Amino acid sequence: MSTSTVGHAVDERTYAAYSRPLWWRVVMTREFAMIVLLGVVYLWATGNVASFDGPLALYYLFLDIAPILMIALPMTLIIITGEIDLSVASTMGLSSVLVGIFHADLGLSIPAAAVCALAIGTACGALNGVLVGYVGLPSLAVTIGSLALFRGIAGGLLGTEAITDYPEQWTDLAKERLFGPVEGGYSGGWLGPVTEPASYPLVLVPIVVLAVVFGVLLHATSFGRGIYEIGLNEQAAKFSGVDVARTKLLLFAIAGAVSAFAGVYYTLRFGSARGDNAEFLELQVIAAVLLGGVSIFGGRGALPGVLAGVLLIGIVSSALRLEDVSSNVINIVIGVLLVLSVISTSLLAWISGLRVARTKSDHPTKGNQR
Repeated sequence: MSTSTVGHAVDERTYAAYSRPLWWRVVMTREFAMIVLLGVVYLWATGNVASFDGPLALYYLFLDIAPILMIALPMTLIIITGEIDLSVASTMGLSSVLVGIFHADLGLSIPAAAVCALAIGTACGALNGVLVGYVGLPSLAVTIGSLALFRGIAGGLLGTEAITDYPEQWTDLAKERLFGPVEGGYSGGWLGPVTEPASYPLVLVPIVVLAVVFGVLLHATSFGRGIYEIGLNEQAAKFSGVDVARTKLLLFAIAGAVSAFAGVYYTLRFGSARGDNAEFLELQVIAAVLLGGVSIFGGRGALPGVLAGVLLIGIVSSALRLEDVSSNVINIVIGVLLVLSVISTSLLAWISGLRVARTKSDHPTKGNQR
């Protein structure tokens, strides 16, 4: 075999995705495009919407999107495997009801009631995981059923009533911020002097911790690589040693636990446990995940894009509300963004296919050399 032939063979083995510089592989991605779009929308909102760039607007923005940020993290991992969990908001609502019942009716402290709700939320997620991972049922059908089941249990436990009797220190903590008082709210100040302007809510601390943990898990561990392998080809993942059933069970259980934690926060923030708490929130979570560049078919996605997608939806919703736009119009705008996001994925794939086909037609003998 000649030297030129050897060199050609080596070149043929290189991955096309790594043939370009690192900056190109970072910039020319949907995740980076979403981050740029987020910056553009934020600049537009601060320049055109009155009071949007004020400290109170940012404070309440993060308070509102905190549950979506939490649940979007495990949802990202689930969708990358090619599955979906529509029951997260119902699990969140059920945990909200349970916190109220455990505290008001059974006399448990808020921490003890929260731990019990977290355990039950984890069990709810694990139930989905067993049915999807080990029984082999489709996640769409399973989680539609568990959505109705968990929401029905929550509604059956409380009916149309609401539990609103919670210790003030816990409801204040859910609305606490990192520096100084909030106008019209709690003014205790946790990390800084009370004279400083309002900034960010304290709930961002556990969100940042969760984001780091999920980011490392997905992008820097063998478990995360297994998640991508399952989404790309489940059978190939099994043959490569990935325990597909156990991975799905863990992901759904984690989603249940995080959803329950979001339910506890939701209850304390609004000081009310109701059977319809967080209703339809799963649609916003899924929209944010898909808008952030995660493929609904699995195998593709990254957490930075998802976080940008959540923030984008939050900024758009908050800015439009400040402009007195109705919730129906806001839902239409978010729906259009989601549809455009899905279409852009297919469009880019179609353009890429045309490019590959044109390359093959220009070099018909490429790949046949020995």
